[in-house]
Amino acid sequence: MTDASTHLGGTPSDSELQGFIANAPPASGSPERDAKVLTQYISRAERNLARLPDKPRRNGDEQQAAYEIHMACRRARLHFMRLHGEWVYSSLTDNCTHDCPLEELVFAAAEMIPGLVPTRAELDEERAKPQADKEGREIDQGIFFWGVLRVPRTGAHLVNGGLLPTLQARLVLEDFRREGRCAFGAVNLERRDGIAHLTVQNSLSLNAEDDALISAMETAVDVALLDNQTRVVVLRGGVMTHPRYAGLRVFSAGINLKDLHAGRISFVNFLLRRELGYVNKIRRGLVLAEWSHEAHGAQKPWLAAVDTFAIGGGVQLLLACDRVIAASNAYLSLPASNEGIVPGAATFRLGKLAGGRLARQMILCGRTIWAKEPDARLLVDDVVDPAQMEGAIETSARQLMRGAVCANRRLLTLVEEPIDSFRAYLAEFALEQAGRLYSVDVLQNVERAHARGAR
Repeated sequence: MTDASTHLGGTPSDSELQGFIANAPPASGSPERDAKVLTQYISRAERNLARLPDKPRRNGDEQQAAYEIHMACRRARLHFMRLHGEWVYSSLTDNCTHDCPLEELVFAAAEMIPGLVPTRAELDEERAKPQADKEGREIDQGIFFWGVLRVPRTGAHLVNGGLLPTLQARLVLEDFRREGRCAFGAVNLERRDGIAHLTVQNSLSLNAEDDALISAMETAVDVALLDNQTRVVVLRGGVMTHPRYAGLRVFSAGINLKDLHAGRISFVNFLLRRELGYVNKIRRGLVLAEWSHEAHGAQKPWLAAVDTFAIGGGVQLLLACDRVIAASNAYLSLPASNEGIVPGAATFRLGKLAGGRLARQMILCGRTIWAKEPDARLLVDDVVDPAQMEGAIETSARQLMRGAVCANRRLLTLVEEPIDSFRAYLAEFALEQAGRLYSVDVLQNVERAHARGAR
């Protein structure tokens, strides 16, 4: 984008903008022809955007002009993906026979149909800016994944692809089988007597999630599920060094708002990969390429232990686990109403588990649930004195080792959240979450949180 003193030709006039918007690409029915027309339309839009200053330097009229250009392009992309999303995905995956990581898939789409989604270079440029200064090009990625996930055939293939074990996990698996322990950044995995303890140790941020932690968590989850000596996995927060919680275990503080303010939270590699990747793997297990009846062995029961609090993404993890233990002084919170974003798959899972009324109180109104409250028993299986946490974890983990647990948890998941229902939810999630990342209220909320942190 050019500087305000040198941008090309000045702000587009009202007549130019209205002419651009009125000439949205028509649908011909031919995906190849419609793709070509869309590329031409987006190219014209980018020339108009290039006439404007960078976003922080725009005046009110320039901000409005950029908004109208972006909205017109997004309507065109949405219409194209509604008509041709299945064709695009089938072309990229050789008719749904090839699995592709989310980031590689969306960048391949950028090469196949220029303008449909941002290129790697455009995303790198955005990544270097604070969230409030970005053009919001990740919204176009949300439109792309909505168009793929909304179609049962392509959506199911994408969801199943997210359940494949990562290459990183396969590379370290033998070392873990031999040593019984491994570290992945801030995530530690250790097996003791058939129980794998997955401990998150992102101390300074109170285990808040960022892009790096999402990647580390997925690798650790894969290894725990692939390890043939692990029968149960315990998910727990490590001991903190943060001054306010020094010496205490914290489960999760949710999304890292500092990184979100700085523009370092990725829509694809964090928000979408998280739901399609490690959280869904905890819920459903892995899909193995070498499928056999024993593929269900890649599914394990999960026990979550909350010592102090689980906020946001932490609660989302609890909803994916089979059993939850909480210290009597712990609390749970889904501050979606304060942050302004969609709380992952909590809006899909919480109502089924705890009832629609409590789900609305937590998600829409920000209600905090304390472990000692009667309503906490809808979210937590056992509430124990903090001094008894270790024993309670051991006892519950042993209970989950019983032979029929894996088979029955798999069947429970089939009933509670059929994969097609999950796919349909994720389609709308992709569209809504990408837009929420750049909404005015979210940017204001993140700025206020940043200011509080600075003080």
